[in-house]
Amino acid sequence: MSGRRLFAGPARRAAVAPLLWMLLFFLLPFGFVLKISLSHTVIAQPPYLPVFDLTAGVAAIKAAFAALSLENFRLLISDDLYVLSYLRSVTVALIATAILIAIGYPIAYGMSRLPRRWQPIAMMLVIVPFWTSFLIRIYAWINILQHDGLLNKVLLALHVVSAPVVWLSTDTAMYLGIVYSYLPFMILPLYATLAKMDSSLLEAAADLGSSRLQAFWLVTFPLSLPGIAAGALLCFIPIVGEFVIPDLLAGSDSPMIGQTLWLEFFTNRDWPVASAIATVLLVLLVAPLLVYDRLQRRQLEARR
Repeated sequence: MSGRRLFAGPARRAAVAPLLWMLLFFLLPFGFVLKISLSHTVIAQPPYLPVFDLTAGVAAIKAAFAALSLENFRLLISDDLYVLSYLRSVTVALIATAILIAIGYPIAYGMSRLPRRWQPIAMMLVIVPFWTSFLIRIYAWINILQHDGLLNKVLLALHVVSAPVVWLSTDTAMYLGIVYSYLPFMILPLYATLAKMDSSLLEAAADLGSSRLQAFWLVTFPLSLPGIAAGALLCFIPIVGEFVIPDLLAGSDSPMIGQTLWLEFFTNRDWPVASAIATVLLVLLVAPLLVYDRLQRRQLEARR
């Protein structure tokens, strides 16, 4: 009991910094976005009319809240453009995350089985792409995937295809760009989980008669699930709101929600609708985080 009292004060003080960070750089900006999403669109600068003004007094604010309208949010539900954009974004994120797990898990597993002196080098090779600008790397893919680009030249030289393949402005190009860009975010948490796994558990499984494959599925894979979940969240959440990769590599027939948000904000200059899109998107992205946090809490309670 005395130990708890001893660490209660410092622990609470240590929690103040992240709480202030969230308040200043997340909740406060989100409050402005939410306020704009409840506003009315006008031809002015800025292009919206606030439904309430915090400087107008308590009575005026109460009257504004009484007459509050959710018209911008109703528009998102009634218009197929926004609904399909959300569905496409979630679908693309799910498929891309599954591909990233399928590719990233073997790489992370191989890295964790390397000799200790080689693991930092492997880690460095994974991190190296971050040293180059994200936008430059995506533009490099445009050169690789264009009609007379490197990929078509290699395929033609190997006689895999008889004519150049159309890669740009397709979903294939978009998935290539997404997987290439987000693969380190999948590998790093998986590697961190696999590298700290106790190898004696595999020896115990072998002593009990398990083959290597059985030991992997019964021991390694269950213990790596936290790393899979962390990597999946690190990839899924930003992919849902991705704008640059779909805009540069994919077609314009079925835009993702990030492209729709850009269109409403900069082209249509409809800031209230764009803010409503951002608000709903944030709610969609916070949901898996809450589910993950609840599962983590249950695991901690079960261990106790």
